[in-house]
Order: sequence, then structure tokens, then C-alpha cells
Amino acid sequence: MLETISNLDTAIFRFLNSALANTAFDSFFPFITKNSNWYGVWVLLCIFIIWKRRKNGVIIVCIMLIGVAFADFLSSQIIKEFIARPRPCHTLTGIRLLVDCGAGKSFPSSHAVNNFFAAVFLSQFFVKQKYYFFIIAFLVAFSRVYVGVHYPLDITGGALLGSAIGFGFAQLAKLIIRKSE
Repeated sequence: MLETISNLDTAIFRFLNSALANTAFDSFFPFITKNSNWYGVWVLLCIFIIWKRRKNGVIIVCIMLIGVAFADFLSSQIIKEFIARPRPCHTLTGIRLLVDCGAGKSFPSSHAVNNFFAAVFLSQFFVKQKYYFFIIAFLVAFSRVYVGVHYPLDITGGALLGSAIGFGFAQLAKLIIRKSE
């Protein structure tokens, strides 16, 4: 059963990594997969949240930053080391590797964890914008497969983990906001 799942995961990886290849995606996905390209967006978003929600915005931003740090630590330092699944760029031949492979493990994708954390967390406070948050999270997660550094199950597991943690931290932030009013 596990071998069947692994074979299917590899087949889907090869399809998404190679069959969908085109010059537009080859420029777009390496750009959005790079964390440093998002730093300015995150800073502006935090400033906007604080400006828009004042005291509650400070609470939202602080809980979000603590939560994403927790989610990232859990995924990259605990779960990845425990599961120890090698990245496809370390084990498969004939793949399209569009970014540095990295030395880390594959499951779960921390990019997926962090972006789905943010999408779920922020959608609890900015309901009208939730589709934008989820589109960005999906595109960043998908980019990890397209550029050759994660399997589809890595991003699926990361999305589920990040979503669960994001929901939990959103409930914590709501509780703190209620108690502070």
C-alpha cells in the first residue's frame, strides 16, 4: 500500500514538474517560491493590519508571527527530521530543478505549512480577502513541486498541518482580543 502511494506521488510529481513545463511558469514559479521575494509584502501586510485594526491589529500580528514561527519550527525541525523523507531532487533522475535543491528533508513542505498557516489564520480576521490568501498559499505550495524540490504529498501534508495550526492560533488570537476588550 505504501509503495503504491509512493509510486503515485512520484508519478504526479513528474507530471507537475515536467508535463506542465512552459517558459511563463519557468519564470513565475521560481520567483514566488523564493522567500525573500515575499519579505516586503509581509512587512506591508503587518503594517496594514496594525493600521486597520489598531490594538487588535497588534495582537493579530504578534500571534501570527509567534504562530508561524511555531509552525515552521515544528515542520522543519521536528517532523522533517522524524520522517526523514529525501527531496525528489536528491533521489530522482531526469527532473527539472529550477532552484537550489537544498540539503533539508522533504516532508512536510515548510513553504506549504507557513503559507497555509497564514491563509487560514488571516482568513479568520479578513473574511473578504480569504480567497487571495488561499490563492497565494496554493501557488507557493504548488511552486515547490514545479521547481523540483517537493513531492505533491509534501505540500498536501504541509497544507493540512499549516491549516490546522493556523486555525488554532486564530482561535487563540480571538480569545486574547475578546479578553482585552
